[in-house]
Amino acid sequence: MPDREHHYTVSTRWSGDRGTGTSAYRAYDRNHEITSGSKAPISGSADPAFLGDASRWNPEELLVASASTCHMLWYLHLCSANGIAVIDYIDNAEGAMEEDSHRGGRFTRITLRPKVALAEGSDIDLALKLHDQAHAKCYIANSVNFPIDCEPVA
Repeated sequence: MPDREHHYTVSTRWSGDRGTGTSAYRAYDRNHEITSGSKAPISGSADPAFLGDASRWNPEELLVASASTCHMLWYLHLCSANGIAVIDYIDNAEGAMEEDSHRGGRFTRITLRPKVALAEGSDIDLALKLHDQAHAKCYIANSVNFPIDCEPVA
């Protein structure tokens, strides 16, 4: 039994009706808006490969972003708890998805590539090891059925 349970509510509203709804595969836009409470909305669409709008976030990018930010937030917490001062953090994460004519498709891997700058005098070895702990604690990494690799960049 879990110590605590958390619930998250979002609303997704499709806005892609061009006048004939989904009467044909190319007859509608994939545009939508994701909202939650009073937060700023996220403009979403499909990946351009699936007739989406490239200027909007797609679900695949949001999944990669979720894995990246979850790892980062755990990492920053662990560094703080261990006396390591992070002064900059950037992750150029990448996800791989394969299409399957039977199942539709699935993610096969996400690779995180965090590059971290530390304050002078910080324990670099410990800072690198904390990526493993952050990965082990990451809610997103613990929830998916494909590997999420973490390859810190020096």
